Amino acid sequence: MADYPQREEFRRQRRDFLTTPLVAGAAGMLLAARHTPQVARASAPDKRAIDEYDPGNVKLAHAISDRARDDDMLFLKQIGLRWVRVNFGESGSDLDAIRRLQKRLEGFGIKIYSGVYPAYSSLKIQLGLAGRDQDIERYQAFLRNLGQLGVPVAPYDFHPGNTYATTHIRSRGYLTRQFDLQAFRQKMEKQQFEREYSADEIWNNYEYFMKAVLPVAEEADVRMALHPDDPPVAKMNGVAKVFTHYDGYHRAEQIAAGSRHWGLTFCIGTWLEGGARMGKDVFQMIRDFGSRGKIFGVHFRNVSSPLPKFHETFPDDGYQDMYQVMKTLREVRFSGSAIPDHIPQLAGDADRHAGTAYCIASIRALLRQANAEVG
Repeated sequence: MADYPQREEFRRQRRDFLTTPLVAGAAGMLLAARHTPQVARASAPDKRAIDEYDPGNVKLAHAISDRARDDDMLFLKQIGLRWVRVNFGESGSDLDAIRRLQKRLEGFGIKIYSGVYPAYSSLKIQLGLAGRDQDIERYQAFLRNLGQLGVPVAPYDFHPGNTYATTHIRSRGYLTRQFDLQAFRQKMEKQQFEREYSADEIWNNYEYFMKAVLPVAEEADVRMALHPDDPPVAKMNGVAKVFTHYDGYHRAEQIAAGSRHWGLTFCIGTWLEGGARMGKDVFQMIRDFGSRGKIFGVHFRNVSSPLPKFHETFPDDGYQDMYQVMKTLREVRFSGSAIPDHIPQLAGDADRHAGTAYCIASIRALLRQANAEVG
C-alpha cells in the first residue's frame, strides 16, 4: 500500500506523543491507581468522564438492529454507551413496537438518538417509479413515530444502484471491506435496471421526496440527516450519484430552503475515500456545515487511502489523523452522535463486540483529549 504524507505525519505525531511528559505522567497515574483501594478510586470520579455525558458534548453511540438482544444492550452499557442508532425493519411503522424497544433500552440507561427506516430507500422513491407516494407515506408515518417518542434524528441516503465493496481483505490481520474502482468497472459493474438514470433525474426524485417529507419532519421536530454516496463515484451500475462532493450537499441544502431540520450524517470515511475530488476536505466540511449546526451525526471511521482503491480500517490504522478530526468537531461545538462504522472483524469476533469496544475506546480517548485541549 502506498504511503501518504498525512499518514506519515500521523505516525510521527503518535511517536512524539508517546514520549511526551504528559503521557509519562499519565502512565504513572495509572500505576498509582493500580495500588489505590477500590473505594478510594470510586469516591473520586474522573471529571473528563463526567464531561463525556454533558448534553453539549459528542454523543458516543453505536448502531443496533431493532431485533437487538438484551445481551447486546448490556454490552453497550458495559462499554459506557448511552446512545444508539436503531436500524429498523418493519417495526419502524409500528409506534408501539418502537416504544417497547425504547423502554427496553432505557432499562440499560440507553436512549435512541436516531432511527433508520428503509422505506426511504425504496426504488420507487429513488428512481421516480409508479407507487412512490405510498412508500413516501410510510416514511412520513415513521417520522411522526420518531417525533412522538422524542427521537431527534432520522438518517437516510439516496444512492440506488450502489455497490459498496468489491472484495474483503486482511489488513493488519483483521477482515475488512475493500473497494477497487478498476476491478468494479472491469469485473462487477452492470446495468441493474432496464435503463440508465441521469443526474438530473436523481435530483428531481430527491427534490420530490424532500418536498414531501421535510415538512413532516419539521412538524414532528425530527432532523433529517443525509449520508454522502459511498463510495463517492459519480455513476455506478447505470445510475448517477449526486452526493459525491461538496456541490451536491450545497445543492441539497438549497432544496431544503434553510430548514433547520435538514442536515448531514457526515461520514468521515466516505469523505476520505474521495480525497481531493470532494471539493472540500473533511476539516473544511466540518467548519462549514458543523459551525452552522448542520451536522447531526458523524460516522467516525478511517480508510487506507483515497480512490481509486481503498479498504476500510480501524480509526488508528488509516491515512487520516482522526484526532485532528475530533478536535475540529469540538472546535465547532458539534454535539451530535459519533458512531463507529463498518467495523472490521477481529479474530473470533463474529458479533463484532470486540471490534466495537476497540473502536469506542479509541474514539473516547480522542474525545477526552480534544475536550481537554479545546475546552
